[in-house]
Amino acid sequence: MNLENYRVKDSHGGLETHEVFLDTLAHKKEEELGISEKKFEVAIKAKIIFVIFGIFLVCAAVLVGRMFYFQIIEGRHLAALAQQNKGSVSLVRAERGIIYDKNMVKLVTNAPAYDLTCNKRNYSPDSASYTKEINTLSDILSKPSPDIQQEIISSDDPKILLAENIAQEQLLVLEAHMNDLPDCQIESNTARDYVLGSIFSQVLGYTAKVSKDELQSGQGYTSSDLTGKVGLENYYEQELRGTPGQVQVVKTATGIEKGDKVISDPVAGDNLVLNIDSGLQKATYDALQKSIKNIGAQKGAAIAMDPRTGAVLALVSYPSYDDNIFSQGISQADYSALINDPNQPFFNRAIAAKYPTGSAIKPFEASGVLQSNIIDPNKLINDPGYIIVHSQFDPSVTYRFAGVMPHGLVDMRKAIAVSSNIYFYTVGGGYGDQKGLGPSGIKKYLDMYGWEQKTGIDLPGEFSGFVPSPTWKLKAKGEPWWDGDTYNLSIGQSDLQVTPIQVVTAYAAIANGGTLYQPQIVNKIISSDGQNVIAQFTPKVNSRISIDSANLQIVREGMRDGVDKDYGSSISLNDLPVAVAGKTGTVQTNKPGIFNTWSCDFAPYENPTFVFCGTIEGVAGLRAATLPVAHDVLQYYFGKNTPTTSNP
Repeated sequence: MNLENYRVKDSHGGLETHEVFLDTLAHKKEEELGISEKKFEVAIKAKIIFVIFGIFLVCAAVLVGRMFYFQIIEGRHLAALAQQNKGSVSLVRAERGIIYDKNMVKLVTNAPAYDLTCNKRNYSPDSASYTKEINTLSDILSKPSPDIQQEIISSDDPKILLAENIAQEQLLVLEAHMNDLPDCQIESNTARDYVLGSIFSQVLGYTAKVSKDELQSGQGYTSSDLTGKVGLENYYEQELRGTPGQVQVVKTATGIEKGDKVISDPVAGDNLVLNIDSGLQKATYDALQKSIKNIGAQKGAAIAMDPRTGAVLALVSYPSYDDNIFSQGISQADYSALINDPNQPFFNRAIAAKYPTGSAIKPFEASGVLQSNIIDPNKLINDPGYIIVHSQFDPSVTYRFAGVMPHGLVDMRKAIAVSSNIYFYTVGGGYGDQKGLGPSGIKKYLDMYGWEQKTGIDLPGEFSGFVPSPTWKLKAKGEPWWDGDTYNLSIGQSDLQVTPIQVVTAYAAIANGGTLYQPQIVNKIISSDGQNVIAQFTPKVNSRISIDSANLQIVREGMRDGVDKDYGSSISLNDLPVAVAGKTGTVQTNKPGIFNTWSCDFAPYENPTFVFCGTIEGVAGLRAATLPVAHDVLQYYFGKNTPTTSNP
């Protein structure tokens, strides 16, 4: 190495690099030679220069690496921490939207409430102040200290909701002890007040504490927020919730609070206006409850719909529950009792229970028979009360398929009116010289009415129905499809399963001439001040039934005969203020002597504006358990509403 490159010249002769870095070594050499205060040059070893240069490069690389780590990798996190040191940002809950019935009657409102939240950042299990605060909270909230401690430890969110909807007496005690609880604060909140409780609970649903998944969804929820769990509260959560505001607590560099800074104001949630009339909803609930109790049953459902638009006018599932128990704070014992109730009060039978329809299937089957030109509607078929079917493998083996009672000679209209099983065995499965629709034909037309598709109603938790077929049976049960399967399906038995909302939607299509509308509960969404319409729901057509209007008219005439003829199965509806068309259904269950019953009706007959379907489970004996429900509901509706011939 040429050290001349490192020499620094000056007026006194020169200063060399090694004299700066190696004077200790030079001094040592002078001592060895017995000289002093004389310039003695010692050559720098190349190895030392490379070591020094390497150390410098390593230090520089470490510094650059750390800068990259803090700026790029940890930049956002450190920026957030710096922002928190400057001042924390808290969300201000927005006022939740109101829900009205069609006449702007409030169904749910917001009542003032107070919650206790605590920040776990400053809690240390080893500190005396921590123990003192836990014990103070335990005394005030009447909650065991270990339970409170576990809530704090297990929470992923630094802000913990320890008590909600605090009672007034408890609130006063808390306020008096807030100086002893520096890490806690009382927050104002609102609790939902459901005006009609159990009458509307299956429609409205309820709100409850935000879930862990919702907290982590990035939608701005806090641990003290309430969200819609079921019903309209859940389906329209985003519209009802509104937009939370933001407030920043400004602090000094040492962490002393200087005040609040409003970043954004909360925006109240939008309001819902339903198609449901609260008076009709109550009348439907009362009628269903009365009939269920009178016959000693436990469960049922009822729905009313406008066949011209698909608007849901009433929807009831029984038994129900009071949704106020959630806004008021339900104990674990009470919640467990409801969950374990064998009658399942939380289960919305109107949209999720799947039943065979019994004879309520017959108008749909009849329309398919007519469209397929299988039989002339005026052809008479003898109904002796049964048919005898010979086994195709052994003619000496016979099977008897019975009706409820013999009806003699019936054509299609009378067969619908009296609900003749024998007629529909014949046209459904074929008998004697009369060709039948067959299982594939029955399935084709039931699917046309939407029985294997969800209707799309604006409620969470809807189920689709099921129509059995020979292919399904072979695959699912490993058995072939027998003639008896077709006969059972033709009267709404077999493995057929369909929900009440699907049945009422299909009957609406018969009433309106073949249009299958999507059921709609909410009519419109309006702004929180009621001044603007945010969304107006217009009728939505799911499909149009491919059945001639003349054929549907024959079916409607048969249903009308079921009410106004003295032999009709729905004759008890003939004293109503409007002309009604109706069809009943009775379904055998796996319990001897226990049946499910149906009643489906529309009115006024000439220009239907109202369709009703009701079903009751577990009816002892053959009786028209659901007809009284239909009668009371129709009487209420048309007693208040003068029939009109105008379009919607």
